[in-house]
Amino acid sequence: MLRKAERHQRILSELKSRPTVRISELAEEFGVTTETVRRDVDELTQKGLVDRTYGGAAVTSLGSEPTIDVRASIHREERTRIANHARSLVQNDEVLMIDAGSTTTGFATRLVVSTPDAASTALTVITNSISVARTLGAKTSIRTVLCPGDYDAREAAVFGAPTLDFLRRFRANTAVIGAGGITCEGVSEVYSEASWVKREMLERVNRRILLIDSSKFGVNHLEQVCGFAQLTDLVTDQQPPDALSNALRQCDVTLHVAG
Repeated sequence: MLRKAERHQRILSELKSRPTVRISELAEEFGVTTETVRRDVDELTQKGLVDRTYGGAAVTSLGSEPTIDVRASIHREERTRIANHARSLVQNDEVLMIDAGSTTTGFATRLVVSTPDAASTALTVITNSISVARTLGAKTSIRTVLCPGDYDAREAAVFGAPTLDFLRRFRANTAVIGAGGITCEGVSEVYSEASWVKREMLERVNRRILLIDSSKFGVNHLEQVCGFAQLTDLVTDQQPPDALSNALRQCDVTLHVAG
């Protein structure tokens, strides 16, 4: 069994390669109870080394996060459940705006699998994500419109003034976005350029869906993307803490917990 100091070091090492860790996973890995790991996380939080989240811990840095490839390698099961449920909220003849991220790329994969081949049921997707566009390119009945802009390899997406100007040329039925964190104050993101794209997409649609896994509950990042009044739906993999659920309810956001 690992000693406390060794567990603390392992937790910090884990957070160097991924943005969040789950208490239940760490307990199994360390061979201790979840209560023991919870106390470890509380101690590290008091020292300012990590941020306590719902069911886990997160890096304390507000201004950086792992690349999309690293994020795509964790919480895969949760993102799959979220993507499957989110697909049920979208009709086959809609125009969608989808932003960049590991969860939204998973949603794009689900669109490819579930959209009929007939041209009469074609979806149209406007995106700034190279990953999303590449995924959707496998389906001829999905028209994919890729935004111009400055390429960012960290996110496998384009950003900047040309991206925002391009988005303003369109209207869509639904925006599907991801985010780096969510608290009772709203939705936050690490990079300003990503926040601007999300906000622009939310302005251009009638339905605004946030896809976010439970590891991001209680996580705050550098820039607030929007408050809950700017969302219509939130799809996640676990019931949020009571305070967060109440804040969503007060703003009439429909909560979908993917089973």
